[in-house]
Amino acid sequence: MGCSMQFDSYPRLGRLLLLFLLVAALLCPAHAETSPKELLAAGEIDKAVQDLELQVSRSITDAESYNLLCRAYFMMDEWDRGIPACERAIKLDPQESLYHLWLGRIYGEKAARAGLFSAAGLAKKVRNSFERAVELDPRSWEARTDLAEFYLEAPSIVGGGQDKARAQADALFAFNPAMAHWVLARIAGKNKDLTAAEREYRAAIEASHGTAQNWLHLAQFLARAKRLDEMEQALRTLESSPVDRPDSLMDAGSLLLHTDRDYSLALRLLRRYLAAPAEEGPAFKAHDLLGQLLEKQGDRRAAAEEYRAALALSHTFNRAREDLKRVEH
Repeated sequence: MGCSMQFDSYPRLGRLLLLFLLVAALLCPAHAETSPKELLAAGEIDKAVQDLELQVSRSITDAESYNLLCRAYFMMDEWDRGIPACERAIKLDPQESLYHLWLGRIYGEKAARAGLFSAAGLAKKVRNSFERAVELDPRSWEARTDLAEFYLEAPSIVGGGQDKARAQADALFAFNPAMAHWVLARIAGKNKDLTAAEREYRAAIEASHGTAQNWLHLAQFLARAKRLDEMEQALRTLESSPVDRPDSLMDAGSLLLHTDRDYSLALRLLRRYLAAPAEEGPAFKAHDLLGQLLEKQGDRRAAAEEYRAALALSHTFNRAREDLKRVEH
C-alpha cells in the first residue's frame, strides 16, 4: 500500500515540475533575442540588416527600425541604400532630432564622393538636416559638433562659414565644454594656427578630465603635424584614461597602424575594443585592422582568422575579402 502511494505521487510531482519549468521559461527566457540595436553595437551587420528589413516589411510605420536600417547601411558605406531608410524614418517621426542627424550624416558621406554639381545639392541637404537636428534638440552635442564641422568645411555658397562654426562652439560651452574646445581647435587648424589648435585640444582634455576621446583628438593633431613621438605618448596616456567613447580605442589602434608606430600598443587597444565594441566603430572593421597589424608582424595565420571574423559579421566587406585573399596565397 505504501509503495503504491509513493509511485502514484511521482507523476503528479513530475507534472507540477514541468508546469513550473514552462512558466519559468516564459517569464525568464534563457536566450533572449538580440535586438537590432544590440546587433549594430556588436558589428553583426549581416544579421542586423536581415532583421531590420524583416521588421520594416512587417510594420511600415516603425520609424526607429528605419533609422537603424539607415545606420546599418551607413556602417557598410552603402549610402544610396541608407538614404531612403533615413528619409522614411523622418517622414514617420519628423520631430526626432536623431533621425535628422543621421540623414545629414549619410547625405554628407554621399556628398563627399559625388561630382561637383551633385555635391552642392547634397551639401544643402546636409546643412538643413543638421540645423533641424539642433533645432529639435539644442543640447545634442553630436548634432552641434556635426553642424559646426559642416560650417567649417563647406563653402559659403552652400551655407558654410567660420563665424557659424564658432557660434556652435559658444553654444556647446554651456553643456559640453570639451567639445566646444574641439570645435575651436578645428577652426584654428583650418586657419593654420597650429599653436592655437594645440592649446584648444589640450583645453579639451582638461575640460573632460582626461577622457580617451580627447587624448585621441590630440594624438590625431600631433600625427598631422608629424610629431609622431608625442603622438605615441598621447596614445599611451589614452590607454589608461577613462573611456567615454569606446571607438576611441579602435581609432587609436588604427592611427598607430597607419603611422607604423608601436604595434604592440595598437594590438592591445584593438583587442580591448573588440571585447566590448560599439556602433560608432564597426567591429568588422576593427577585426580587419587587427588582421593588418598581425600581418605586419608576420603572423599570417592569425591575420587570416581576423579577416574571416570580419567577413562573418559583414560578408560584403570587400577590404577584408581582399586582405584574406592576399594572406591565403
